Amino acid sequence: MDNRPWLAHYPPGIAANIDENKHTDLVSFMKDQIKLYDKQEAFECFGKSLTYRELDKLADKFAGYLQSRGLEKGDRIAVMMPNLLQYPVALIGALRAGLIVVNTNPLYTPPEMKHQFTDSAVKAIVIAENFAANLEKIIGETSINVIITTSIGEMLGGIKGGFINFMVKTVKGGVPKYNLDNTISFKEALSLGGKFKLKPVESNPEDVILHQYTGGTTGISKGAMLTNKNILSNIQQIRGWMSTTLTDGKEVMLTPLPLYHIFAFTVNFLGMMSFGVKNVLVTNPRDIKGLVKEFTKNKISVVTGVNTLFQAMLANDEFRALDHSSLKVTVGGGMAVQDAIAIDWEKVTQCKLSEGYGMTEASPVVSVNPIDGSARLGYAGMPLPSTDVRIMKDDGTIGATGENGELQVKGPQVMKGYYNQPEATREAIVDGWLNTGDIAQLDEKGYIKIVDRKKDMILVSGFNVFPNEIENTLMQHPKIAELAAVGIPSEKSGECVKIFVVKKDKSLKEDELMQYARENMTGYKVPKEIEFVKELPKSNVGKILRRKLRDGE
Repeated sequence: MDNRPWLAHYPPGIAANIDENKHTDLVSFMKDQIKLYDKQEAFECFGKSLTYRELDKLADKFAGYLQSRGLEKGDRIAVMMPNLLQYPVALIGALRAGLIVVNTNPLYTPPEMKHQFTDSAVKAIVIAENFAANLEKIIGETSINVIITTSIGEMLGGIKGGFINFMVKTVKGGVPKYNLDNTISFKEALSLGGKFKLKPVESNPEDVILHQYTGGTTGISKGAMLTNKNILSNIQQIRGWMSTTLTDGKEVMLTPLPLYHIFAFTVNFLGMMSFGVKNVLVTNPRDIKGLVKEFTKNKISVVTGVNTLFQAMLANDEFRALDHSSLKVTVGGGMAVQDAIAIDWEKVTQCKLSEGYGMTEASPVVSVNPIDGSARLGYAGMPLPSTDVRIMKDDGTIGATGENGELQVKGPQVMKGYYNQPEATREAIVDGWLNTGDIAQLDEKGYIKIVDRKKDMILVSGFNVFPNEIENTLMQHPKIAELAAVGIPSEKSGECVKIFVVKKDKSLKEDELMQYARENMTGYKVPKEIEFVKELPKSNVGKILRRKLRDGE
């Protein structure tokens, strides 16, 4: 089998490889883009926009503030907020100050926050005030001494910002009371930062700039160390794949996926910055009416999403009735896109939905279908330029066309490793090949078909949920003797969590256990089904056989 059969089937105009040395660091790349697009709109949120030049000035101020607080190159800063104008300002500013960014899901519970912040030894945090009460519960157990809080409406201007903050706080009750010492608002940080001269920080291709947390293929959440080169390579690969369809400085991107998630972080934010797009940020992607309004107000030409988001949009009559003539590119990732959804999307929008595949450890994009209209249903596309993939069978031989085996990936976008996890890193990357943990096959044209997951990972609306983490958390309940977590099909989220529980105390009821789960885990990790059983199926060495539970054996 040809090592890279896909190259012969690349759409015209797409190169086999990228120039991996085009930029040395992400900061200089972003500065070049900002200079190139200067007065054009860079980001919009709630109707308020920032030009590339305004973004540049605000990022410098934020970086100046961080340095003024004694933060130095390599220190970690957590960024914990939904999609807001503050996010790109904080991200670019933090990188300019030489810090490593730790993207944090704002829906995390205090125990989840504590693990991530202590594991990465986070020293600073930018956090939406809606979630500050959770930070208060664990702040004393972390190394965080710089706390910057922000409100949803803080950068939207007087009347609009005030109204949105009033609605969030008063009408929706979205800001629980908190008491944190030595906090400063985002605007105050910008104001103070403007008084300090930013000291340039040298950064090289191999410097780690991001700790992006993931479960990997198993176990508790680990920080994937992504370098300048990793992220820049993926930006170049994405640009190479889309440059025959998109026009520099002319596109409008809709970003309903959260920027703290690696998919939107690399593709929507940084990959699209290479095209000088106007990026329309959606703070609440569950507000489908709000999404429809953005399509109405802006001539959206590029959108990314997960299967459940496309499904929700298609279920909205107003969306179906819109003029979609400006839409050029739709990319689905994070979870498998169902054929029926892809077919309906194309029927409604006249734009083919191109499915891709990636993982955090690969920055994240590994493969994607062509965006020229030749995307193939049921496939995760072809490997991106400068990316090698192969199928490794259980017997250690490389699979031929159509054979199943573990998908392995090699390329400049593959992470440096897991932070402080040398053993897990050695297991994940062998001789430069990243073990994905996914069972796949390659066809004769080099298209990848994901068949199944080698491990027991559960994919809920594009988010990785790992049975070990669920089990470790819930086993702390005093009335449980044993339990196992598995993924079961869900129309709403692709998969959801189901747990099988052996009681220690007969008084344990489903409601009590569900309440405990909600208090200790993010919503998408909370089991949707609980089944009490007398015993769990096990192997002869005592290992719980999750497969038998999933299959109902």
